[in-house]
Amino acid sequence: MASAKYIFVTGGVTSSLGKGIISASLAKLLQARGYSVTIQKLDPYINIDPGTLNPYEHGECFVTNDGAETDLDLGHYERFLNVPTSQANNVTTGRIYQTVINKEREGAYLGKTVQIIPHITDEIKRRIQILGETGAFDIVITEIGGTVGDIESLPYVETVRQLKWELGSAALSIHLTLIPYLAAAGELKTKPTQHSVKALLELGVQPDILVTRTEKPISGEIRRKIALFCNVNVNAVIESIDAETIYDVPLLMYKEQLDKVVLNKLKLPLQHEPELTQWKEFLGKLKNPVHEVRIGLVGKYIELKDAYKSIAESFIHAGVANEAKVKVEWIHSEKIEPGNVAAKLGGLHGVLVAPGFGDRGIEGKITAIQYVRENNIPFLGVCLGMQCAVIEFARNVIGWKDAHSTEMNPATKHAVIDFMEGQKNITKKGGTMRLGEYNCNIQKGTKAASVYKKEKIGERHRHRYEFNNKFLKDFEESGMIASGINPESNLVEIVELKNHPWFVGVQFHPEYKSTVENPHPLFVRFVRAALDRSKLALD
Repeated sequence: MASAKYIFVTGGVTSSLGKGIISASLAKLLQARGYSVTIQKLDPYINIDPGTLNPYEHGECFVTNDGAETDLDLGHYERFLNVPTSQANNVTTGRIYQTVINKEREGAYLGKTVQIIPHITDEIKRRIQILGETGAFDIVITEIGGTVGDIESLPYVETVRQLKWELGSAALSIHLTLIPYLAAAGELKTKPTQHSVKALLELGVQPDILVTRTEKPISGEIRRKIALFCNVNVNAVIESIDAETIYDVPLLMYKEQLDKVVLNKLKLPLQHEPELTQWKEFLGKLKNPVHEVRIGLVGKYIELKDAYKSIAESFIHAGVANEAKVKVEWIHSEKIEPGNVAAKLGGLHGVLVAPGFGDRGIEGKITAIQYVRENNIPFLGVCLGMQCAVIEFARNVIGWKDAHSTEMNPATKHAVIDFMEGQKNITKKGGTMRLGEYNCNIQKGTKAASVYKKEKIGERHRHRYEFNNKFLKDFEESGMIASGINPESNLVEIVELKNHPWFVGVQFHPEYKSTVENPHPLFVRFVRAALDRSKLALD
């Protein structure tokens, strides 16, 4: 194809309507029709990226292969499309302004007054079109964060106006709005959608397609009313009804013919019906599990489940691979102590100790790990979860009672987890951790080798601290082995116990690579180990 087509997705009325899921679902349908598609997210906050944001503020920080710390919606994009994203797939206002200000300081604007229009909007346009200009994609979907009317989003909406004018039929806009159901009146109300479109029109953007979020089916009469008041075709009013699972949404959008409407408006051929056989098989197994396992997720951000979004989705993928429903029990690490750990974890078939930063809840994680280690409960530790497993083993097996990470106790004599060498002179927090994909060599004859079935792998990282190799010999002599090592830095990537049904800790984040089509093998095997334990409990 000569040049890429562009689709802009905006939202109105309220946030959290599901722009990311709609964008990913549309992309999946277009991909299934034979088009090469990518999605990018424009976030209106002034942070450079979400890397320094507290998970309570923004949920999970998703990491790409090239080391970008990004919005969690990029996780949805990858899980639906099974295609890696990159730094170019997530842009923030902070990054836009930083680039423009740096250019101004360098004299790139030749003394001109730097303004929102054209300088900021030109930079946004450049960022939007980077992916399209690579030649790798037929269609680029751009999701704009926030809602129409937000002050922060105004430059992005103005950029959409300019690009729609410049690109003509090569661009279209989709507006996602809410049609609330008022129980007292027994009616769906279209006024919020009308006012949202009016706000968009005032900014110079006429939406080509309206996707309406609703909890009740919308009638033909309501579609015609919305079409009339919002200047769109009736067939371009798309119902997006509440779904049982996010993985239903592509099929719901296919039923609504969203992909057909989009392709017709972009003047692209339909080619063939979407190939969704594997997706439908996944959904069939998801909704009709043969088994059920209970797995505890121990973390300190339990109140906000989006903080562990990729882990939760990885359990869904791995559950389907095992024809099992994974019932995740969310357990706050601050509430675990020796006196109640048996009551909290005793009935579980597996326990995952989650990643994180800081010392809050750390002793609860260590207590949980001691319990699962001593009671042969399958365990998976991710990033800080792996580091806690190392600390627990050092204290309770090797006998170093003061063992700790220098992140929590800089004065410990047994710093079994220590600051990475490359991090010691870094003072800035943003974007300076070990980030992105790194190589790992797998030791033969280990659990890790049985999982990956190959000797060399690549996994994504996000951390500052690492296993202290000074103590590696002591650990291996006591029964905890390093089964995965980075060949360049000698960093310990995977630890496991020899005499335990399933006890594995990984320094990286396997959840970032799990997709519908390719569930991550570590999660698949962990769920299988939990399933084995559940069967033992029944015998």
